[in-house]
Amino acid sequence: MGAGAIATQAGSDTGYHHLIDPKKTWYNNRRIITLNAWLVLLLITSSTNGYDGSMMNALQSEKQWNAYFGTPEGSKLGLFNAIQNIGALAGYPFAPYLSDGIGRRGSVFLGAAIMCVAVAIQTAAQSFGMFIGARFLIGFGLTFAANAAPMLVTELSYPTYRAPMTSLYNSLWYSGSIIAAWTTFGTQHIPNDWSWRVPSLLQGLPAVLQVFLVFLMPESPRWLVSKGRDEQALRTLAYYHADGNETDPLVVYEYEEIKAAIDFDRSVVSNIGYKSLFMNPGNRRRLRIIVAIAFFSQWSGNGLVSYYLSKVFDTIGITDPTIQLLINGILQIWNLFWAMFASFMVERIGRRILFLASVAGMLLFFTLQTICSALFAQHGSSAAAHSVIAFIFLFYASYDLAFTPLIVSYTVEILPFALRAKGFNIFNFTISAALIFNQYVNPIALSALGWKYYIVYVCWLAFEGVYCYLYIIETKGLSLEETAALFDGEDATTHIAAQGAVAQGSPITDEKASADSLHEHHLTKDA
Repeated sequence: MGAGAIATQAGSDTGYHHLIDPKKTWYNNRRIITLNAWLVLLLITSSTNGYDGSMMNALQSEKQWNAYFGTPEGSKLGLFNAIQNIGALAGYPFAPYLSDGIGRRGSVFLGAAIMCVAVAIQTAAQSFGMFIGARFLIGFGLTFAANAAPMLVTELSYPTYRAPMTSLYNSLWYSGSIIAAWTTFGTQHIPNDWSWRVPSLLQGLPAVLQVFLVFLMPESPRWLVSKGRDEQALRTLAYYHADGNETDPLVVYEYEEIKAAIDFDRSVVSNIGYKSLFMNPGNRRRLRIIVAIAFFSQWSGNGLVSYYLSKVFDTIGITDPTIQLLINGILQIWNLFWAMFASFMVERIGRRILFLASVAGMLLFFTLQTICSALFAQHGSSAAAHSVIAFIFLFYASYDLAFTPLIVSYTVEILPFALRAKGFNIFNFTISAALIFNQYVNPIALSALGWKYYIVYVCWLAFEGVYCYLYIIETKGLSLEETAALFDGEDATTHIAAQGAVAQGSPITDEKASADSLHEHHLTKDA
């Protein structure tokens, strides 16, 4: 398929859509409610990460924390923030092998257990080195949980809720961020070290819940089939997607499609290591998109606000810690609203439109933020300073249309099962690398250049818009296996469609026609 290929909404006559019982919704089916509750246990993995970013942001405004650690500045402050991602880098070589080896649940458990220990050490920290070491361990454990959790969400979800549920994964980053922002807003008034130790202790709550509960939830049917545990996979699909009926047409379709996709991957890819991500055009297209959106998610100007909001406020004359923490808390609620709104619009509006609208909005409002910051720096205008705050909120509303909900869900859905853990690991590695760079460079650049540093991001956002227009491919209306097959050409599409036709009782002679119809219905190739 050519660059910039565009897909349209799936028709009811293709794929699984006509097999869905319209009367079966998440609120009137007990087993789907149970399934979604289990998925929430996985979604809060992202809350841990959001909590950390907001907590570290807020602690920079707390007098007690600054006094205890000697008011870190420059590279020392960068290390405080970046060390978690350095810990994540240390875990990346192992994460996909654990997810594929011991299973999605086992990886989440291991990561959560490590984070529980790390949070205890961070809360009890008596020195700079102890605090830094604990944050390294938090990042190390989070890597295992964050690699497995979103894959288990997307591989286990009921088909019609897969895209919104997986998109909620990264959106719930803000749930942790909100809790941290308002916790630190309250604990700043504690006149001792507990002003920062209490927020640190609460960071471990999602991990504690996962340690005790994750093995009570079902494992990924895709992972079970890959390990030859087909009967268990079928039972899992039937129990949660069809009230236990193993002959339900939707369950049969899903099961056969999963088996076909995994068998196809095994037949065409003899080596499913990292090298295979570069070995064929389809995988290179995937990698080009995955690396780009991961990098864009941290290099769109949001890194300035996510970790250095207090420094941004300093540049516009807002220096009162209470005011800074209050604005930070309100901003996180605003972000959660827009991210969740976009998550539920994924299948209605489409991925491509959301990405393009997001970049266009960010470019507009970040440019206006830059102009107002310059006016304040040159003329001391209070109106300009207040406008900067307004444009920060509007910038984040635009960011949250795509780069909060879609970066994880889009990445895991375009990867075939055999490469999903490794490809998603590259996505996470790219984010960490971009974050580490940002967390070291941003405080130094802000101190040296002030508002002029924003111009770099204005230029970069313009580039992002062009890139997304050329390479983001629409995937709405497709099953997980059909989405992955979009990148692999007609052989993959034919194979998946053939198994779907068999599952639905269609004649074998109609399989190629069914595949061609699916391929043409979803894709419009450019010249």
